[in-house]
Amino acid sequence: MRLFAAVLPPQKQLTELAHAVDRLAHLPGAKRLRWTSRPGWHFTLAFMGEVDEDLLPDLHARLARAAHRTRPFGLRLHGGGHFGRAVLWTGAAGDLDEMRLLAERADAAARRAGVPMDEHRAYHAHLTVARSRDGVDLRPFVDALAPFEGTRWQVPELALVRSNLPGGGAPGEQPRYETVGAWPLGGAPEGTG
Repeated sequence: MRLFAAVLPPQKQLTELAHAVDRLAHLPGAKRLRWTSRPGWHFTLAFMGEVDEDLLPDLHARLARAAHRTRPFGLRLHGGGHFGRAVLWTGAAGDLDEMRLLAERADAAARRAGVPMDEHRAYHAHLTVARSRDGVDLRPFVDALAPFEGTRWQVPELALVRSNLPGGGAPGEQPRYETVGAWPLGGAPEGTG
């Protein structure tokens, strides 16, 4: 199964972001962007790709330990940015050092469980809101998102999410995401979500 570790913003914060993203629809090029599915908005901490089911018990145990060792931290959705001409995102503000630490721990947990991880790179907190395949100028969208400041929340858990890729081939079809495990941060009683 295709998995990643993530921080999942609460519904209130996702609704705030949805209002900000809705205002981007009038900008030139908006119809040429592929907007991400709002139910799937998340901060990826460690992308694992295809994971053999035999590795899941050890992966779950290691992710539980990673969560237990990380204190809950404050976060808010913040501003916007882009990766080249391909990805438009909103960022995060708050205790980003703790979020980076959780990302590093999730990555290490996956590696130690035997998941073949891609080359390690510096973590950059972002939530993808749109993608472009044909080089739409994303700067006006970034400028429009720049003043966005979401409400702060306390991140309570580390989630393990399954990505179900679209199989029908219909235009605009989006992946579906399913939380398959969640562990409380900071030493609260462990659960499997």
